[in-house]
Amino acid sequence: MAKNNQVQRKLKTRHVTMIALGGCIGTGLFMTSGSIIAKAGPGGGLVAYIAMGLMVYFLMTSLGELATNLPISGSFAAYNARYVDPALGFAMGWNYWFNWAITVAIDISTAALLIQYWLPQTPGWIWSLIILILIFTINAFSVSAFGETEYWLSIIKVVTVIIFLIIGLAMIVGILNGPAVGLRNFTYKKAPFVGGIPAIINVFLIAGFSFQGTELIGVTAGESENPEKAVPKAINDVFWRILLFYILSIFVIAALIPYTSPNLLRAANGNIAVSPFTLVFKRAGLAFAASLMNAVVLTAVLSSANSGAYASTRMLYSLAQDHYAPRIFGQTTRHGIPFAALLATILVSLATFATSIFGQKIYMWLVAASGLTGFIAWIGIALSHFRFRRAFIKQGHQISELKYHAKLFPLGPIIALILCLVVIGGQNIDAFIHWDWQQIGVTYIGIPLVLILYLGYKWKHHTKIIPLEEVDVSPER
Repeated sequence: MAKNNQVQRKLKTRHVTMIALGGCIGTGLFMTSGSIIAKAGPGGGLVAYIAMGLMVYFLMTSLGELATNLPISGSFAAYNARYVDPALGFAMGWNYWFNWAITVAIDISTAALLIQYWLPQTPGWIWSLIILILIFTINAFSVSAFGETEYWLSIIKVVTVIIFLIIGLAMIVGILNGPAVGLRNFTYKKAPFVGGIPAIINVFLIAGFSFQGTELIGVTAGESENPEKAVPKAINDVFWRILLFYILSIFVIAALIPYTSPNLLRAANGNIAVSPFTLVFKRAGLAFAASLMNAVVLTAVLSSANSGAYASTRMLYSLAQDHYAPRIFGQTTRHGIPFAALLATILVSLATFATSIFGQKIYMWLVAASGLTGFIAWIGIALSHFRFRRAFIKQGHQISELKYHAKLFPLGPIIALILCLVVIGGQNIDAFIHWDWQQIGVTYIGIPLVLILYLGYKWKHHTKIIPLEEVDVSPER
């Protein structure tokens, strides 16, 4: 074990940039983006992604200000404890760790299904175990091994999207494969807006899930070689990433595929053959489009599992460092890897995967519990930044002292907070209309779990919301 039990700053700027770049490109874009167009029309889909993109941009600039001032592995959970209330940091940290560990299990199950597309006769659980061992091995060596793996997995995703955009735009204007398609699908039948404002609010959640994982930038700050340079660079690129990869991709899909196409909804159920990306590539003449996209989506799922194992391991390590978890989870190997925290994360992922085979009902509840984690974490980021900046000014500091400062404060975190609450509240409105208690429980179980952790810690340790004049706004020493 390392003498000082500290993680090591070995993530290069290119690693952090590409982790941030690839972090918001996953199955949400490749598979479920089409269902947004089907439900809300091309105009509604664009509005949903623009609104969620704006929210994520404000959140990431908030996180950038916090992470450059105090770059630590605990990220927003540590900021919640430091700038709001120790009980909130405890609740957010444990919730984030447990739910990312569950997400790893979901990802390895999904990866096995994708491999069975090529090898249908092989049992899926064997592939899941192989992938879990692979993820464990990558994360057990060194943080640079994790960073390098993510770097190349992200490059595959980024290149795929860029090729898709070039081919799609060429087809729209008529340069490739027949006459120009133009924008006629934007005015087809009830387009561009189908179902009005309720439909747009309804698809906010799907759009929001597509951006889950962008908060990993804050976690990587704790092991970045040069967080003052790497984090602002990654954050400043968020706006252009969202514009290029999401808004343009939705525009291309909406222009080439009418919102009435049943394939847009079928793809959301995991049918790779009718993914919007597959359909566009096939239309361009790529006979092997389905196999190509299956490989790309597999890359995205492996990237998600790898990032999930990393994020949850570092969160558990940070909880132990702050005395919110057993001390053993705060110990590191000589390569700076919190091995006990990694082992605990993998074991929870393995146990969750086992329930998918032997206890389907328990598994579904676990998956539901992880559903709101990202949005709850984002609320924590907005609250932490709002409190940090107010405390910083109240204690006589100047904004110019900060290495990076978020734009449009306090409007940015307030808009992000409101949109997060709207998305969480609107997750399953039908369940409330029909007063279906089981559906309400399955959908919103994540909220009472966080409240139990928060109130339980508060009751035991008698913590209070820290007064602004007592908030520790000092930078990393």
